[in-house]
Amino acid sequence: MIRHEFYMQRCLQLAQLGAGYVSPNPMVGAVIVHQNKIIGEGYHQCYGQAHAEVNAVNQVIANYSNAEELLKQSTIYVSLEPCAHYGKTPPCADLIIKHQIPDVVVGCRDPFEQVDGKGIEKLTKAGVQVTVGVLEQECRDLNKRFFTRVQKQRPYIILKWAQTADGFFAPSDGTQFWITGIESRRLVHKWRTEEDSILVGKNTAAIDNPKLDVRYWQGRAPKRLVIDRYLQLDTSNHLFDNSVETIVFNEIKTDFVGKTKYIALEDFNYYVPQYIIYQLYLQDIQSVIIEGGANTLNQFIEAGLWDEAHIFTGKAILKKGIEAPICRGEELSEIFVGDDRLQIIYNQ
Repeated sequence: MIRHEFYMQRCLQLAQLGAGYVSPNPMVGAVIVHQNKIIGEGYHQCYGQAHAEVNAVNQVIANYSNAEELLKQSTIYVSLEPCAHYGKTPPCADLIIKHQIPDVVVGCRDPFEQVDGKGIEKLTKAGVQVTVGVLEQECRDLNKRFFTRVQKQRPYIILKWAQTADGFFAPSDGTQFWITGIESRRLVHKWRTEEDSILVGKNTAAIDNPKLDVRYWQGRAPKRLVIDRYLQLDTSNHLFDNSVETIVFNEIKTDFVGKTKYIALEDFNYYVPQYIIYQLYLQDIQSVIIEGGANTLNQFIEAGLWDEAHIFTGKAILKKGIEAPICRGEELSEIFVGDDRLQIIYNQ
């Protein structure tokens, strides 16, 4: 089992390389081992393109003249159950059977209805020895966004805010006030590259005029979401620069203007977080970072619609202002990022 865990850990490392590029598909890594030697590796690199198993098999074929015989004597490790259905690519279970790979070690089952157990069943019926559950929790954690979308029919929700040492979110006079340092900003931009979307309320958009981009990190910028009930935001705001798809939740119209999509919610008096999350689910948006303001964050906290909270506490003191949100949960970690304290809390 220790040997299995070693190779599965490598699958997880490979899978993580797909962060920010494969949604709404899961991140998956695959490793092919022959006589205790890795002869092929692969991961799902981009949505709609080859799956991890395909890339690993292709690497073996490209590097070994006797690939056909090697595969017949190898074990393939995969962090998530091989698919058994035709989607944008053919079934990976069929690929494994075709090359007569005798042993398959799977991290965890795929909860997607068209796969869930069917890939394992197909392999077993073909005479393949299948081992399931190696580093299972780690494999599930890697794809918590995918699992949440499939099992809860909503995106994975991350709350993020910065607060002063005395517990304030921002000045009450509507002025912009930086609480955290450059190290924290870089980390936040890295997080943005890994998530599908980022949400702010109207007041935050008006006061900060944010770009919601990833200029402090390399990677793909997320879709931008803003709540603007009466469409009061100035369209010269950075959010409307057509650089990235932007969704404006409002109560007036549903329309397209360039890369800006206006979506009118059913009722702005009740259940706004629920309506927003439902719309994101319908559009295959698998994760969202909610960055403010305080009222927007509190609405999601009060609705119980959050999975993680990332809370930065800076050294600045405001003495008065808008109080920072408060959420209760299990603290996963507490570290310092530059001079700022970062707490990550999980909603049990």
